[in-house]
Amino acid sequence: MKKTISTNEAPAAIGPYSQAVRSGRFLFCSGQIPLDPKSGQIVTGDIATQTRRVLDNIASILRAEGMTFDNIVKTTIFLTNLDDFQTVNETYGSYFKQDPPARSTVQVSALPRGANVEIEVIAASGDTEQTAYDTSG
Repeated sequence: MKKTISTNEAPAAIGPYSQAVRSGRFLFCSGQIPLDPKSGQIVTGDIATQTRRVLDNIASILRAEGMTFDNIVKTTIFLTNLDDFQTVNETYGSYFKQDPPARSTVQVSALPRGANVEIEVIAASGDTEQTAYDTSG
């Protein structure tokens, strides 16, 4: 079962996709680029400003489901220029005070609307502890 998530506090989807989809405990957030939720335009400014906008958009989607950055278990960062990695990393780190999620960062040739950064996340609600078992034999 899945539930489509939509909030006016984050930019509307610019294609045939949902801002996020909830399935059980998990929230799968579509990649966010630095769009201003009100104007629908890319924010001006350096990569730190654009990264903050992306993370603020993600925060709005999380809030729509009663979640915070503490619920994020995995992120993927897409950059058009890997030279921006250090600045993006510093800005990103300010949103994750403890126990940061698993993460991948990749350089891509282009992003929608000429954005320089896009971030997607997977979050999990609740604090149900689950034990991992080795089933390899």
